[in-house]
Amino acid sequence: MRTPFGRNLRSALLFLVATLGFATDAPRPNILFILTDDQGWPTLGCYGNRHVPTPHLDRLAAEGARFTDAYVMPQCTPTRAALLTGQHTARNGMWHVIPWYGTPHGRLREPAFRENLSRETFTLAKGLRAAGYATGTAGKLHLTTNADGDYVSLKAAAATHYGFDFSAPPGPGSVNAGDKHVNYLTDQAIDFITRNRDRPWFFYLAHHTVHGMVSAPEELVAKHRARGAPADGLNNATFLAALEHLDNSVGRLMAKLDELQQRERTLVVFLSDNGGVDLVYDMAPFSERQGAKPPTPMQLTVQRQEFSNAPLRMGKGSHYEGGIRVPCLVRWPGVVAPGTVSDTPVHVVDWMPTLFAAAGARAPAEHPVDGTNLLPLLRGQAVNPRPLYWYMPFYELRWGATPSGIIREGDWKLIEFFGDWINPAGRYTVGARLELYNLRADIGEKQNLAGTERPRAEAMRTKLRAWLKSIPAEVPAPNPAFDEARQLLETNRKP
Repeated sequence: MRTPFGRNLRSALLFLVATLGFATDAPRPNILFILTDDQGWPTLGCYGNRHVPTPHLDRLAAEGARFTDAYVMPQCTPTRAALLTGQHTARNGMWHVIPWYGTPHGRLREPAFRENLSRETFTLAKGLRAAGYATGTAGKLHLTTNADGDYVSLKAAAATHYGFDFSAPPGPGSVNAGDKHVNYLTDQAIDFITRNRDRPWFFYLAHHTVHGMVSAPEELVAKHRARGAPADGLNNATFLAALEHLDNSVGRLMAKLDELQQRERTLVVFLSDNGGVDLVYDMAPFSERQGAKPPTPMQLTVQRQEFSNAPLRMGKGSHYEGGIRVPCLVRWPGVVAPGTVSDTPVHVVDWMPTLFAAAGARAPAEHPVDGTNLLPLLRGQAVNPRPLYWYMPFYELRWGATPSGIIREGDWKLIEFFGDWINPAGRYTVGARLELYNLRADIGEKQNLAGTERPRAEAMRTKLRAWLKSIPAEVPAPNPAFDEARQLLETNRKP
């Protein structure tokens, strides 16, 4: 971890005081957790974006820490479930996007997944509320498909059952129009913070942007069109406008914390739920809902592109870095040194134990927490090296995904495809496969070293399988309902 002091001298001095041990009686921090949707790793200026300025988020990084190797799950529901439960999706069962759809006649049998986060589930919000925090949320839920909530929001009447004192009503109009409720959700966060400024508070702000359909204020879209951005395709004007609008909203939030004199008392985390939409494969030939019959050979073609995740490979939904590595910023004056850059790999399941350690909260003994407390890392120290894991036992052709598991250990990452895979040209290919990459030397995952580093690959595969067994989680096996004619047809009709 590199910890150069930035321009914020006050924060730097507070950091030194805390590091030397003179701030042990500091009050518990407020916690503002901002989760964005489908925002890729290189979309911020501090991560290399040169297409649109993001000064407010860049300032957040300068005043705190920027994580270069922060990981989540590759899609919406799984990341949100892992964040709120502190558990890998292999344990909490929510490894698939809801509501239900699947590929029931595929070569491998997809394990059944959990379709609703139950009221009885222990959550991050429940732990913080029990520790004396006021708890609130606004924005995307995507963890239930029942009366408690839906894709858009957690219903206010059900909020308490998930640990929240307050859940904002859905925003006005469609979430796929206007500014995707960015201003509305920011207003809800500001109102909650203002009302609870005299006690510790936790607010989970879950933006819908930049998930498709991407939408942004018309004046910002026109501005980027005038600057030469295309109307659609890669780096299009609407996408760039949405990034700028989101950045402006973060600036407004940070200004309100300053106005309320909450800056020094507030731990801010900024994270995306998965990688950006680098490309989407055309699902029309494979969707039973459209009456399709898969072509032979089964070749995927690109339908849409939005923003390149380069130098990372692929994007949302993928087992490659572009799908699971995301921007992550943390500002905590007096604890996190300004200008910190950390290349320690961290996982979304780490946030529950980290925030609980900061807040003096705890999980019940009957709720296993899979993550690691990152508080030492935030204070400029080290955490013990440990493997990171992912469980993706399903087909998602739109993202080029087939059933797989992943382990990252140090600089090395292994992907095990359990029975089939999509090759770089987009062709469906039968057979189990190992892919091994040295991410320090090959961040773009261009050179598969599983053949030349066979002992390492097998050792990592053994660890991955041992982890799956320890959960326990089902490894996809040959499907008794396999039908060659329908093997890649996606349906929303349960078998």
